[in-house]
Amino acid sequence: MRNSVKLLLMVYCLMLGVIFILPFFSTENYSIWRNTTSHLGAQYAPNAGIMNATFVMLGASSMLAGWNFFRGYGFHQVVLVVFGASLTMTGFFRHAPIDQNEVYNIREDELHSIFASLTGFAFTTLAISIAFIVHAKDRVAAIVIAIVAPSLSLLIFYVEDLMGIWQRMIFVISFAWLIYLFNKNKIQNPL
Repeated sequence: MRNSVKLLLMVYCLMLGVIFILPFFSTENYSIWRNTTSHLGAQYAPNAGIMNATFVMLGASSMLAGWNFFRGYGFHQVVLVVFGASLTMTGFFRHAPIDQNEVYNIREDELHSIFASLTGFAFTTLAISIAFIVHAKDRVAAIVIAIVAPSLSLLIFYVEDLMGIWQRMIFVISFAWLIYLFNKNKIQNPL
């Protein structure tokens, strides 16, 4: 396993701890079921810096781990950078607080939402584009991920009482897949 993939794996393990343990140290009305990871890093949330640093580390380590994997595939490298950079930016711009009665920076919340949406779009684009450059087994996985991630994102809006669970599933599945993929030394071109 290359060092950059080991780093992504370590950040993934950190992320798992943060998204499942930090809720117990967040605002009193935080619910792991109803609130997203962005709420963990929201304006005025206790320990928000931990979640936001995790976003930054996930974005940066994804770019590092994937860059060499996509050597010779410029489009994929660009989409990877958009994905990683936008995820990183979600850590710099904080979501609105859970308590909407608090005065908060609306512009910062808007920027967080823009970068979070761009992260999802770029990730889905990356998964679809990967399907065109990998061997059959990995192609199927890429297509499944390209369907599952946006489907879970839609569930966030349609089954809001479980939005925290849907988003956590996206993070757990998506980054596990990226680690699996980037752990390969090179792309196995389609037959």
